[in-house]
Amino acid sequence: MFSGLNVSIHGDSNTDSQRLVELAHWPIKVSIIIVLGAMITLGNVAVLMVISSSVSGWSRNSRYFLLSLTGADSAFGIVVMPLNLWVSLVKDYRQGPDVLCHVVAFCNATVYSTCMYTLAMISLERYIAVLYPLKYSSLMTRKRSLMLIAFSWFFPPFLLLPVSFPGGIIEVHFSTASLVCNPTYSTNVSYSMSLTCFIFFPCSIIMTYTNLHLWCAAKRQRKKLRKYDQNCRKRSDVASRVLVPVMAVYYTCWAPCMAAMIYNAVSGNSVPEWLEFVVVWLPTSNGFLNCIFYFWINRSFRRKFHLVFQQLILALCPSLAKAFGWSADPQTLFVSGMWDNNNSVYERSFSMSSTCTMMTLAEDVGHT
Repeated sequence: MFSGLNVSIHGDSNTDSQRLVELAHWPIKVSIIIVLGAMITLGNVAVLMVISSSVSGWSRNSRYFLLSLTGADSAFGIVVMPLNLWVSLVKDYRQGPDVLCHVVAFCNATVYSTCMYTLAMISLERYIAVLYPLKYSSLMTRKRSLMLIAFSWFFPPFLLLPVSFPGGIIEVHFSTASLVCNPTYSTNVSYSMSLTCFIFFPCSIIMTYTNLHLWCAAKRQRKKLRKYDQNCRKRSDVASRVLVPVMAVYYTCWAPCMAAMIYNAVSGNSVPEWLEFVVVWLPTSNGFLNCIFYFWINRSFRRKFHLVFQQLILALCPSLAKAFGWSADPQTLFVSGMWDNNNSVYERSFSMSSTCTMMTLAEDVGHT
């Protein structure tokens, strides 16, 4: 959402000189955007190659939500970045807002919002799976999961539709500071604030509430297991290793953009050029970081990726595969798949044991 800030002040010689300075930095900014876009696209293509088929230890609903997240993150690299770079090449900066800039601003805001909603839905799904495992199949049916995903994709365009109309309730301009088509939030403060109330704050509350409860439940479980298993102290704190970085990355990527947007809407003032560039494009980096925290740290995902990558290299470049010692023998691939499945059984058993323990702890706390 909220793809930028109102930096331009039209009809001012100081603004013209500021714009010239900003345009002088255009090559550096474009290079940063291209590198970031390539990282996001390649990372999510790799993720899509793996989760397009079943991954051991992952439920069907979890895979649906993660596919939705991959699609939203991929849109940063294949929709948001190309569109805004294209506008930066064809836009006449002496002209006012046009239909193209409104459409691009609408696409930017829709992709940003969809990503936030999807992150919130994933947190909600994991919260139910861990704390209410026995009720999960009845609460998170396939139909309800798909409805939540549909809401994440179709509600933002409905809410942001006014941005796409020139001469509508909010103005749009192309910012030479961030190289993005931006809604001018100060032209309609009430609508701008309503966007944060319907999108950023609800998603942040859901993510904070669910992940905080998961972390507390894991902490109680770890504390209880220490009484019976001295080796538990030697085990890594998985909850802190996963949940804390997820929330830290979320607020680091999104909060500065939201704070700058609210500041611009309320005061009508601009922020420095490079600060605007950073806070506008920082949320897109979340599209790459999600690949790490939601996928790459998962052992089943890494195993499946290795198998898929090995099969791809065997098909495209057998000589390179031979150099790595990879065999195209179907029996070898079958054994690799069986090893993956056997490990997944252990992981599912361990996961269910942990889940049941966490549920028991939650019930114990409720009775005390």
